[in-house]
Amino acid sequence: MKLALSYQDLSEQLNTTLPDSNRIIRTVAFDTRRIVSGEDVMFFALKGEFRNGHDFIQAAYDKGVRTFVVSNSMSIDAFEGATFIRVENTLKALQIIAKRHREKFSIPVIGITGSSGKTIVKEWLGQLLDQKYRVIRSPKSYNSQLGVALSLLEIHKDCDVALIEAGISGPGDMESLAEMIQPTHGVFTSLGSAHAQNFPSRDAHMMEKLRLFETCETVFAHHSIPVDFSDPKMKVVHEQSYASFLKLLPFDDEISSHNISLAIATSRHFDLEDAIIERVLPSLARIPLRLETFDGNNNCLIINDTYNLDLDAFRSSLEYQLSVAQGRDRKVIIGTNFDHEEIKKILHDFEPIEYHFVSSANDPLPEFSNSVILIKGRRELRMEQLAMRMRERKHKTYVEVNMSAIRNNLSYCKSKLDPETKVLVMVKASSYGTGIDEMGVYLERIGVNYLGVAYADEGVQLRKAGVKLPILVMNTEEGAFADCIAHDLEPSIYSIEQLNAFILQLIYEGKTNYPIHITLETGMNRLGFESSSIAELLQMLQTHPEIRVKSIYSHFATADEINSDYVKEQVANFERDSEALMQHLPYPVIRHISNSEGVLHYPEYQFDMVRIGIAMYGFTSLEQDRRHLREAVRWFSVISQIRSVKAGETIGYGRAGVADKSTRIAVIPVGYGDGFRRSLSQGNGHMVIHGHPCPVIGNVCMDMTMLDISDLPAEVGDPVEIIGDTMSLVEVARRMDTIPYEVLTGISRRVQRLYVED
Repeated sequence: MKLALSYQDLSEQLNTTLPDSNRIIRTVAFDTRRIVSGEDVMFFALKGEFRNGHDFIQAAYDKGVRTFVVSNSMSIDAFEGATFIRVENTLKALQIIAKRHREKFSIPVIGITGSSGKTIVKEWLGQLLDQKYRVIRSPKSYNSQLGVALSLLEIHKDCDVALIEAGISGPGDMESLAEMIQPTHGVFTSLGSAHAQNFPSRDAHMMEKLRLFETCETVFAHHSIPVDFSDPKMKVVHEQSYASFLKLLPFDDEISSHNISLAIATSRHFDLEDAIIERVLPSLARIPLRLETFDGNNNCLIINDTYNLDLDAFRSSLEYQLSVAQGRDRKVIIGTNFDHEEIKKILHDFEPIEYHFVSSANDPLPEFSNSVILIKGRRELRMEQLAMRMRERKHKTYVEVNMSAIRNNLSYCKSKLDPETKVLVMVKASSYGTGIDEMGVYLERIGVNYLGVAYADEGVQLRKAGVKLPILVMNTEEGAFADCIAHDLEPSIYSIEQLNAFILQLIYEGKTNYPIHITLETGMNRLGFESSSIAELLQMLQTHPEIRVKSIYSHFATADEINSDYVKEQVANFERDSEALMQHLPYPVIRHISNSEGVLHYPEYQFDMVRIGIAMYGFTSLEQDRRHLREAVRWFSVISQIRSVKAGETIGYGRAGVADKSTRIAVIPVGYGDGFRRSLSQGNGHMVIHGHPCPVIGNVCMDMTMLDISDLPAEVGDPVEIIGDTMSLVEVARRMDTIPYEVLTGISRRVQRLYVED
């Protein structure tokens, strides 16, 4: 950001009185992990779904921040030299500043909205207009109430046009976005089903999006959207009008044609010559809408953000790197053959331990290890090839874990809860097969309250990954007591014998007041104290200073059933036995019984904390809830070989597959050793190629599976979907005759995990 806000400006914009000061605000921040130096920074204490920014004021102050926008009343005596601006709503205050900042500029501002395609149209339009103008555009998918404000604050005196995305999820969302953006021009990309369930009708959904364009002189809308094209400012865009241009694209799918047509129409309106458009189109690349993060060689973490080298977006990429580094060395590789001075100024602000400029994806680089490496670069240098070269060499099959979907799902679950209810996220079984290290670090970053594991060694692994959140160990074996204490893990205690053994270990190590969690047996008939043991348990809790009860909890057995009498019976048992303990303990204790299904179906039983597991990945038993969740895990592979088989020939072990006609088979490097179970053999299982489900022919092998692809135009190296948009996790579980939990946890660790964010 290139702001220059004086205290006098802030006093006027936020309708407050500030002390005289010559301090100038150059940038704003809301996440202390993204602050390197707080000089000239104004920190907004935003209240989010998982974090309250007021809890991080000290961290911001320690990094040099001296100007704070807060909504809570607080003692400021400890913050010498700091100025606190008290407002009713910190996000609204940030939006006011963004709105006033936008009003300083008379440049064209293009507002872009739609159910899908916003980011792609914005990026492609930006690439076209970049040929003639200095363009500012929203970083990545910054289209939320917060993202739009931050995007507008990137506008500066040297830019000619701004491209701003606006995304909505419910009625009333567009009003504040439109008020901030005040677009002069608009692009309406599509009207689909995204968030449609939150509106009373399709017309209401469309009218909400149209609010963005009230200040526009011209709006480009795709012909599929039922807007009133008799309105003179509405310009219909149809692919047929740009047929000669579309032939120049390096891809020919309908969605790309749809999106580039909107970009071409808008760029022509801004007098971009056809010759320039024709020159740019062949070099367009598919825009990765996600920030890819994956394991690299030598224990490195690679952040692949190689689709452009927009300097304003570069800061966002560096901020993201800073937030995920967790103290590891940060290194940056920049692909460019232009002047480096502006880039060096930005790098100086973030102080990575080293950076390298390269002019080719094949340029030599030092051997990196134990680092978080951000790779950025101009498209023509093909920096994505460098990123792929640095990827840890693993199986061509991979599981994609969408962190943005996980956050969405946690947010939906949290919407069912009271604001003060804590959230414990289960990451046992390698976080349901998605990777315990990566998930633990991410969940801590977004601000959940607790993590839960099955065994102590999982907790130790999280600690070694740098996770500092409290960790509940649900099945604490006596041999793991020392590990629990050494790594600050909090054991679940479920019997008098186990409690005695743990107290002896604490005495041996000289520990007192150590947190434990009491498991009550309320009807699951698994682990836990029976009602008959409560008196003896209470006597031990009251007489042993070595321990302190952090929480009392139990497990629902039938939370996936609606109006279950057994759930109500369990709650009654839990309340009776937990209250019998709590009334005699001289300190507050957390209570929790709800799992994922309990949160969604029985929010009235949330107590003080809930435990979320499989719902985080987008699965729940009820369709009405599933509509609000996003499947966060997808599984892909590639075709290794294609061969023709004559009628009557057999395929695979035991000659179990028989071709009933001449056909083609594709060999996929996935088998039951990867988690694609043998029960999917002989047509029971399918994988998807180019949108077409292809049945398994013959038996699934340990490392390979053969598919009947018939006349499908497929080639070696083509992508194969195992779990994804066409073949859902629920459907794969059904075909395996099991549950989604088992499918996820059964995917082998030899299958690489790729972590992405929208």
